[in-house]
Amino acid sequence: MNFIQELEKELFVHYNAENATKMEAYMKNNFTFLGIKTENRRAILKHLWKKNHPEIKSDFRSICWSLFNKKEREFHYCGMEILIQEIKRQYKKEDDLLIEKWLTTHSWWDSVDLLAKYLLGNYLLKFPEQTFKVIERFSNSENLWLNRSAILFQLNYKKKTDFELLKSECEKHKHSNEFFIQKAIGWALRDYSRYNSIGVTIYVNSTNLKPLSRKEAIRNLQKWT
Repeated sequence: MNFIQELEKELFVHYNAENATKMEAYMKNNFTFLGIKTENRRAILKHLWKKNHPEIKSDFRSICWSLFNKKEREFHYCGMEILIQEIKRQYKKEDDLLIEKWLTTHSWWDSVDLLAKYLLGNYLLKFPEQTFKVIERFSNSENLWLNRSAILFQLNYKKKTDFELLKSECEKHKHSNEFFIQKAIGWALRDYSRYNSIGVTIYVNSTNLKPLSRKEAIRNLQKWT
């Protein structure tokens, strides 16, 4: 895989120990970093992606998975960004299993939020008939990141959001003591309040959300009402 070798070589050239230490601390030392800031990493990836696009396009699933299983988090980001872009017009119905694998590997908020919004969200726009089955499975899982994804997957849907489904997910998880679940509920409601401020206001005022979820949900409501 020439692309992976080139990317690895180029990213290691830009290793920055001071930045890496700060990034690792920010991510609670869950991952090893090379210390490459987002703008620089994306510039490097963009150049090599364009240069090696035929190779990437022909086998993007394997290439992206190989990147996602490397040690350093920057490779994970590259793999996710390529996958989300390349898979757009090539989703398969059985990709719900692939998406689940990605969401439950090296899981943390930074990867899960990106994958939930774009990979899972776009997949269910492509196969809406899969929505109930997939979201029910993720929502009922004991894996909190799948639960979070079931709450957040409609973030890019705007006015297409199924508010009844969103409320159902909030109701199912509103008693959770998990920080990442409480934040997800608030974030999803806050995001949708841009398109249905009255509906979100009524829902928030009529249900007993956790204080953090409520705080996040109503943060911008005054702007829209």
